[in-house]
Amino acid sequence: MEQETRELRRVGLKVTHPRMRILQIFEEEGVKHLTAEDVYKRLLAEQEDIGLATVYRVLTQFEAAGIVVKHNFEGGQAVYELDRGKHHDHMIDVDSGKVIEFVSEDIERLQQEIATRHGYELVDHSLVLYVRPKAKGR
Repeated sequence: MEQETRELRRVGLKVTHPRMRILQIFEEEGVKHLTAEDVYKRLLAEQEDIGLATVYRVLTQFEAAGIVVKHNFEGGQAVYELDRGKHHDHMIDVDSGKVIEFVSEDIERLQQEIATRHGYELVDHSLVLYVRPKAKGR
């Protein structure tokens, strides 16, 4: 609880119950990518009286403050994840919607090389691979 309070104050947000609870949900073990509706359902399951509109408002504030990153993957709802400051890319299972994070130094190096080859400096990027489990026998 103390960590969440410090984090909110560090980014200039007032410490409120909805902000604290939503931040705690993202800091739970194993939580990676959540939609606003996922957050809302978790709050409901814990009998929290925090509405969906408040969840959206808080997530927008968190995004502006750099606490969470919002991803708009094709064919799905926006998902949010804590901004841990470490770059990673994503794979989306097109059948289940599961989001898989990965890091590849080879891909990072190739992107730098391609930008340089074309006379550019790479300042940021987002790589999303849309995947499906391989069928047995392929």
